[in-house]
Amino acid sequence: MVTLDLRHVASPAVRDLLHLVNHPDFDRAQQQIEHLGGCTEPVRLTGHTTTLDTTTGEVLRTYTSSDEPTGSLLTACGNRRASRCPACSRLYAADTYHLIRAGLTGGKTVPDTVRTHPRVFATLTPPSFGPVHNRPTTPSGDIRPCRCRKLHDPTDALLGTLLNPKTYDYEGAVLFNAHASTLWARFTTYLRRELAAGLGMTQKAAHTVLRLSFAKVAEYQQRGLVHFHAVIRLDGPDGSSQPPPSYATVAVLTDAVRAAAARVRVTVESDAVKRHELSWGEQLDVSEITAFGTDAEFTDQAVAAYVAKYATKSADASGTLDRSLYCRPCQGRGATLLPHGTPLPCTACDGTGQARPLTRLAVPRHVRQMIRTCWELGKMPEFAHLKLRKWAHMLGFRGHFSTKSRSYSTTLGALRDARRTWRTEKARVHSGLPESDPTTTLVVGHWDYLGSSYSPGAALLAAHVWHRRELERQFAAEGGC
Repeated sequence: MVTLDLRHVASPAVRDLLHLVNHPDFDRAQQQIEHLGGCTEPVRLTGHTTTLDTTTGEVLRTYTSSDEPTGSLLTACGNRRASRCPACSRLYAADTYHLIRAGLTGGKTVPDTVRTHPRVFATLTPPSFGPVHNRPTTPSGDIRPCRCRKLHDPTDALLGTLLNPKTYDYEGAVLFNAHASTLWARFTTYLRRELAAGLGMTQKAAHTVLRLSFAKVAEYQQRGLVHFHAVIRLDGPDGSSQPPPSYATVAVLTDAVRAAAARVRVTVESDAVKRHELSWGEQLDVSEITAFGTDAEFTDQAVAAYVAKYATKSADASGTLDRSLYCRPCQGRGATLLPHGTPLPCTACDGTGQARPLTRLAVPRHVRQMIRTCWELGKMPEFAHLKLRKWAHMLGFRGHFSTKSRSYSTTLGALRDARRTWRTEKARVHSGLPESDPTTTLVVGHWDYLGSSYSPGAALLAAHVWHRRELERQFAAEGGC
């Protein structure tokens, strides 16, 4: 053990790290942090588990969190947002990649023959709510000047930002985000109808010969609006294990996607704001997904990697926040109730329901205005069901960032269960326990939530673990051995 005089160490994090390093059981503390792979906000649990042999009553193993150097068990936060936890978001992206790729090439309970099914990659974009800086092209593909009379570079930060914020329809933009999931649901309904019409069949007859499967992710544009990237596939009536009829081709699917997107409309009416008829934008991309190894742009592997990349992003990619502005103690009501029903002003938000002043948010002006619009619309009774104040940090969008139809492929839960089973078996072998039998083994435990995040010193160790593993990944990607 190394003895140091910590009075001359200025940083509290360094002092805490030195205390941790000098702990008698530091190796176990480091093992826990290594096991999390660099998770930035782990969950700390206290409790115990006991593994029993139900046939003999023998206690096979006992674990107590108080035996840990930190006094708690650390588990990964599991946050999918790269801005919140790079380590867990990378794992989420890897799971999403395998989920999407299994629906394109097979594997994970999906037969390999699925790669012969008609499939397309579609991008549904929002409409225009006001002019933005862009890079328009001529019919021959040459770049034309923007409306601001400048030729923007592809990396120009102005691309996608507003030309005239005063004339921009912020209410329409926020309401589009709030209804984006509804637009997608109606698109899938119309898509089934258009498929049946394209095949000259009724919907009931079409359902007996083919099934529609899809997986999608949401992405934010620079102007703060949501658009969707979707993998859409045609299967036989029994799902991925059966091909669709030969007359259900990629061309039929492509035409149905375009026709369905054009039909979608959601009308929003209110006495306080003008009437809005929400729909998808004119820019709709639909491309056939080809097999890996071809020269086409959208191969099954490229599409899976592309979708997985956006599954870990959030609204913060467009310059906004990754945490809620909603006041959690009062849930936006602006007051709490005493047991006898007397209202008491909320101390967290001073009775306004707002966690912190919007003027103090370190976000671009356009994003701040969208958040302010969410806040103003959120107080209106006709928009209460949209929960705009709760989701103001997401610019009104409250849907899931990645979803799929039931028959597309495996699930994220199944992938996590497989990983959990593998880790449990590895821990069993490491502990020297006999091979467990679910019919004769019983695990009894009790766990309580203690908090989240590391101590300052442990956070430095976790950052080192993440940095080292990133260097190892980069080295491996560059062909290192």
